[in-house]
Amino acid sequence: MGLFLDIVTKVFFILSPFFSVSMFVLLSGHMDQRARHRGALRTSIASIAILVLCFVVYFFGNLIFRVLGITVSAFQVGAGTLLFLTSLQMVSGRRSDIALDPDEDFAVVPLAIPMIVGPGTIGTLLVLGMEISGTREKVVAGSAILLAVIMISLFLFLAMPIARILGQKGLQMMMKLTGLILTAIAAQIIFSGVNGFLRGTHP
Repeated sequence: MGLFLDIVTKVFFILSPFFSVSMFVLLSGHMDQRARHRGALRTSIASIAILVLCFVVYFFGNLIFRVLGITVSAFQVGAGTLLFLTSLQMVSGRRSDIALDPDEDFAVVPLAIPMIVGPGTIGTLLVLGMEISGTREKVVAGSAILLAVIMISLFLFLAMPIARILGQKGLQMMMKLTGLILTAIAAQIIFSGVNGFLRGTHP
């Protein structure tokens, strides 16, 4: 149960719920409720599909990295750095300044990928997969990741009420708070990689 809650919490914040809501409101502002819900559904399905593809590497990550000659420590540092850069953009607000055309179909690209499931997210998921060795634990972690995506989907379906309650400033504040939490997660991943390298504990 502890592993399940830990993975759900981490992945939920890594998927940037308030940034996702802010971008969804911006892109779907001209739509009626029915079209907005269709967009939220397509984004959710696309996000789940992308993460399902990641599960192949998630479950067989250690074998693949051994074949490629990549150590867990090196990948931790790389994935942590990507996540750290993403979190810095959220804290500074630059990530919300991306030029977008709301008249184009945004559900899959760019909202599902790379905004919700970006390189930092994928790299962090692979790190989590490599840190868990048992098959049962990996199934539990996979279920936790699926729940986190479902929670993000609910945020998208409730985007307009959330935006009305929090307001633009409230969304910006929550997005920056999420960014701060992500910097801590990213720093921990990087420190784990450096520590593993210094100890020589490579697969």
